[in-house]
Amino acid sequence: MNTVRFWIQNSRSNALPQSLLPAFLAVAMAFRQPDFSMSLSILAIGGVVLGHLGLNLWDDYFDYRRKETAYRDKMARAGIRARIAKCSYLTSGAATIGQLRNACLVFCLLALLIGLILFLSRGIFILYIGLITGFLGLSYSGNPLRLSYRGLGELLVGFMFGPLLMAGVYYSACGQLDLSVILVSIPVGLLVANILYTHSIMDFEPDKSVGKMTLAVLLNNKKAMLLILTVFLFLPFLLIGYGIMAACLPAYYWWVMGIFPMALGLFYFMIKYIKYPTQEIDRYFWMGPMNNWEKIKGTGIEWFMIRWYLARNLLSIFCLVILLLNVIYSV
Repeated sequence: MNTVRFWIQNSRSNALPQSLLPAFLAVAMAFRQPDFSMSLSILAIGGVVLGHLGLNLWDDYFDYRRKETAYRDKMARAGIRARIAKCSYLTSGAATIGQLRNACLVFCLLALLIGLILFLSRGIFILYIGLITGFLGLSYSGNPLRLSYRGLGELLVGFMFGPLLMAGVYYSACGQLDLSVILVSIPVGLLVANILYTHSIMDFEPDKSVGKMTLAVLLNNKKAMLLILTVFLFLPFLLIGYGIMAACLPAYYWWVMGIFPMALGLFYFMIKYIKYPTQEIDRYFWMGPMNNWEKIKGTGIEWFMIRWYLARNLLSIFCLVILLLNVIYSV
């Protein structure tokens, strides 16, 4: 049990809401379909969790093998505040690279086993989703594509945790695919990508100084960064509105627009960051929960975390609102 706990803790399990919430939302949307299966839905969610944790560990494995984690040491030596010590369990000697590889294989083999059960139950579409997800997930930092080192990591994660994940879970749950889940999965994917993109804007200077390629570094222009940010923040709401007016989504989805001010608020705070990076901003109730806030303030990185939390909470509340609407109107 200690070994299992060790690898779960070091597989960045705190990021699981980014995959769990879209998965739960897909199940809630599939609930009213005639061939809905709760047991297969639970299996699909379990596969998502195992796959997410496994791919996080593979990311560490490929990074460590290529010594890419050294960029944070360079940042620290340059006097730049690095926020997350990646692969610290390897650099500290708590685990070896071989043990990490074995943990990656265990997580992914368990996910593969669940995928096999879903494939036998639902058919070939699950196989296609699994193969595409596995290939793209390994290509995030692994050869041959290494997309996260070409400035495409944010877009890849958004595609995987939005359309791919929700289509796979929805199909596993009810055995069919519907336009409504596609119209919702794209906004979800954009908001997932926005979490990473918001991070990359705030880390633009340190990432650029050490040659770490993110979408923000690829753009290399602060006006262009804000333009792309409008796509990540505002297009999700436009797509939901379009889906309702085109009669592809139910009218009660208009309630989602109630959280649009959160997107506006984040956009405003990111403009302030680009213009006045050291200026403090106040925390408000509408920003949502921010764990260990007093401890964060003590470390002096609240300027970073308040924006990151807001991006994360925007995704979470977006998913939860649509999920609850589906539950309420299906009763």
